Amino acid sequence: MIKVGIVGGAGYTAGELIRLLVHHSKVELDFVYSTSNAGNNIYEVHQDLLGLINLKFTDSINSKVDVLFLCLGHGNSKKFLEEYKFSENTKIIDLSNDFRLKKDAFFQEKNFVYGLPELKKETIKSANNIANPGCFATAIQLALLPLAADNLLKNTIHINATTGSTGAGVSPSETTHFSWRDNNFSVYKAFTHQHLGEIEESIESLQKSFSKELFFIPNRGNFSRGIFASVYLEFDKDIEVAYKLFDDFYKEAPFTHISKTPIHLKQVVNTNNCFLHLEKYKNTLLITSVIDNLLKGASGQAIQNMNLMFGFNETEGLQLKASSF
Repeated sequence: MIKVGIVGGAGYTAGELIRLLVHHSKVELDFVYSTSNAGNNIYEVHQDLLGLINLKFTDSINSKVDVLFLCLGHGNSKKFLEEYKFSENTKIIDLSNDFRLKKDAFFQEKNFVYGLPELKKETIKSANNIANPGCFATAIQLALLPLAADNLLKNTIHINATTGSTGAGVSPSETTHFSWRDNNFSVYKAFTHQHLGEIEESIESLQKSFSKELFFIPNRGNFSRGIFASVYLEFDKDIEVAYKLFDDFYKEAPFTHISKTPIHLKQVVNTNNCFLHLEKYKNTLLITSVIDNLLKGASGQAIQNMNLMFGFNETEGLQLKASSF
């Protein structure tokens, strides 16, 4: 059994982490750190955990845990690690964007490996520190990496992707209130979203010559969880060639599945899966990609990385099922 600590315990991603970890046969949850909730029962904040966990939030840490999950707001993971020191044997999995880019990956003599298992599984297995990918970045990269691996990204790439309200975090804001989000739809951070950097770096790791534009339009949807991404680009080969590329690339990926029929969001919500569908129109290839932003886009992928780092079965604790209604 390995001991696990979570920092930033009151947010959505931490809640999902706890829900997964209490059912994981190889781990013991040692502490959940939250200064704003210290002394309160965890199930009073994450109410679905009533009857599953008796731990309380704490404002102190155990510096010798085997693995530490950082579920802090962007920019705060670096600050936390500057203030608190952990054992050299403690592995760190960060769910913010603090260490995802190459220029930020080395911090305090720690090297953070970009944790997309479908791209870097063998490197993750020997890593001590992981930068968990962003949610949009996960859905979009999984739609593009098989093409990059065959040097087929030769023209401008167009991306339109919609996320649920949980993607904005637990703290309320003008655009997350029910009265604003319900029966509504909007674009934000068009062409400039922060996940573009990690997407480009992953593509370039497979296709060195890649230099085309990624035109990314992120949208806010009026649902709570999930991401539906539509990616399209010029492609002069047959659709069956594309399907074979994707099947071959993901043949060892237990959570990424290729569908010959159109996909929809409910197929993956509450799972760690990514479903992909391909469609050809004239000289254009459309790839649709769906994930749960809190699981494959955050906490589920973090557990997947932990499993790889400690030599567990990659799917341990992640045998989750979606509901179609």
